[in-house]
Amino acid sequence: MAPSPLPLSRFKVLDLTRVRSGPTCVKVFADWGADVIKIEQPVAAGAADDGYTGERDAPDFQNLHRNKRSITLNLKAEEGKKIFYTLVGEADVVVENYRPDVKNRLGIDYESLRKINPRIVLGSISGFGQDGPYVGRPGVDQIAQGMGGFMSVTGLPGQGPVRAGTAISDLTCGMNTALAILVALLEREASGEGQWVHSSLLESQIALMDFQAAGYLMSGKVPEQAGNNHPKSIPTGVFPTRNGHINIAAGGQEMWERLCKGLGADDLKDRPDYLTVDDRRVNRDALNADLSTYTATKTSGEWVDILNDAGVPCGPIYKMDETFADPQVQHLGIAWPLHHPRLGDTHVVGQPFQMSRSKGAVRSPTPEIGQHTDDVLKEIGYDNAKIEALREQGAI
Repeated sequence: MAPSPLPLSRFKVLDLTRVRSGPTCVKVFADWGADVIKIEQPVAAGAADDGYTGERDAPDFQNLHRNKRSITLNLKAEEGKKIFYTLVGEADVVVENYRPDVKNRLGIDYESLRKINPRIVLGSISGFGQDGPYVGRPGVDQIAQGMGGFMSVTGLPGQGPVRAGTAISDLTCGMNTALAILVALLEREASGEGQWVHSSLLESQIALMDFQAAGYLMSGKVPEQAGNNHPKSIPTGVFPTRNGHINIAAGGQEMWERLCKGLGADDLKDRPDYLTVDDRRVNRDALNADLSTYTATKTSGEWVDILNDAGVPCGPIYKMDETFADPQVQHLGIAWPLHHPRLGDTHVVGQPFQMSRSKGAVRSPTPEIGQHTDDVLKEIGYDNAKIEALREQGAI
């Protein structure tokens, strides 16, 4: 039996994005079957896309842009813009992460696009939003981490602000925008009309603060750095072992009692300073020190097995090579195999969810710049002579 089409195969997406947040958004559509056309400036093959994702052959770039077709198009040239508008007429989605004023200057704003195709969904990503006092500011991940409150709660108490070890604002904003586009496509099935959806690094970072942001909005309490200690669930944190460290999460009375039993620490369970959730919160530092005297007696692997068998959430703290060597990670299959004609056989990071009937995969590696220009132009009616003329004009 032939495999069923991927769930987004009926959609065509025009990808104007660069760096990380936009490509993260578009990757969702590419991986699940949409015909994604990556539109790039006419530059020499192999040129760097930006200072963040590296050269075209770099792992970061290859991970972000698989399953796409690439064309080169000069949107500042009249013929280039004409081609883009023709593609818009046949597309379902356009995604861009220019500064807000750039799309207006280029004539690719929503009002311009909906005149061509009322069903088009435009997804826009920016640093701070599409209007407001900071609309003209350049925005990148670390700036949003700082302004969104994340760096103020990350790190050890008194350490000073610390950024996340990965681009959480970029990645979250990309996923939020993908979700918004999918919602707009679902709404279009009822209304028959597209719409403009947009997110920003700043909004996405604030939303990622979740219970800490909600706590401030409802109580006025400003959260502080807690290091490896969970702000609310105690004891939850990092504990030393004979050969490293582990994470233990044992908030709540039942879990606390399970932890004491697993550790063989009945004396801690009955100690007056640790009897209740509130007691343990007040005496957290002393509690962590006492727990550490137990965890330091066995290896990380031993405690992970013992405590999980006792029903206590506990896990190792891996470096990246250890993460992908873990049997559960291998079982989940999040490292997707990729065959590249020049780079050979390797892997990239897959989508973080499973579907019962549809299976995402790398169907094609990141394309060379402009690899599919001729094919795409022929699909919309251009012949070889016209394509060559456009190339000579610098339009493609």
